Amino acid sequence: MNRRLTTAAALTAAAVLALTGCSSKASQSQNVAGGSAAPNAPKVTIMVGGLSKQIYLPFMLTKQLGYYDKAGVNVNLIDEPAGGDATKNMIAGQVQGVGGFYDHNIALQALSKSSESVVSMLQIPGEVEVCRSDLKGKIKSPADWSGKSLGITDTGSSTDFLTQYLATKNGVDPSKTVRRGVGAGATFIAAMKQKAIDCGMTTEPTVSQVLKDNTGFILLDMRTAAGSRQALGGTYPATSLYMTTAYVNAHKDVVQKLVNAYVSTLKWIQGHTGTQIADVMPADYYAGVGKPAYAKALDSEKGIFNATGIMPPDGPKTCLAVLSAFNATVKGKKIDLATTYTDQFVNAAKPVA
Repeated sequence: MNRRLTTAAALTAAAVLALTGCSSKASQSQNVAGGSAAPNAPKVTIMVGGLSKQIYLPFMLTKQLGYYDKAGVNVNLIDEPAGGDATKNMIAGQVQGVGGFYDHNIALQALSKSSESVVSMLQIPGEVEVCRSDLKGKIKSPADWSGKSLGITDTGSSTDFLTQYLATKNGVDPSKTVRRGVGAGATFIAAMKQKAIDCGMTTEPTVSQVLKDNTGFILLDMRTAAGSRQALGGTYPATSLYMTTAYVNAHKDVVQKLVNAYVSTLKWIQGHTGTQIADVMPADYYAGVGKPAYAKALDSEKGIFNATGIMPPDGPKTCLAVLSAFNATVKGKKIDLATTYTDQFVNAAKPVA
């Protein structure tokens, strides 16, 4: 049962956005120029499922470091809060690539659509399930979700996938919950404060803001490998750059330039502190929670980032198992996991730094 945030709650969210200082360009749909590579450099538009989320950090960080330019590609980043909508735009040919969770490639194959991840950026989801503070002691696990309103980014997003899986795994039929698309950042927090949702799945820096304000408490934490395995049963590769197989096959030189840039960024992340990373990022990315908290969150969850860009060998199987548990489209389908990702570009990557 999928319902979006009510009009009243959405208006409240907009008000909170204006009043709290949490607003940012990154929290709204927008275009972000990738830099100033040579005019004749290939142009690529990438839609990212929430640019200001730390789980999608590499996309904007690559721009800030100038790596798109050094790799020889002009990148236009489009911020789209929901990964499901970004995927639809890719299939429709409106964008060439998506910055989103790898699991969408499995869901697409089940629909007879062919796409693939060309670089893996997160080896674990980095997602956190938080519940309202007034429900502490009443909601102790997803087993208590029946009849509850659960916040997701949007219908068809990876937060939707994971929420349905966690409910199913804990004996709750997802149809017995109300899943509301409330985005992230200020809109997510507003939905929780207005009791439009009981619990919700979100990421940093929203998690830090929720805890700082005592708006909610952590129910499940997938910012660590141990937490991810406990919740999902194994390694769950998350953020990736994925594209249609047709585009990859027709533009291998462009894909290689992009992967060169992203692999360089992933290595740069590992060699720098949260504060050093925050120093490079646009100020509006941490305006709500504050720069120190933003940097602290980065330091605590740096392990979510894939240092090599190579797909974790056991990851695709875990993703398939998760989707098969609840997704009627995927369940029972023969999925060729080997065609949902490729490591060929990562293996051939040359540093641009």
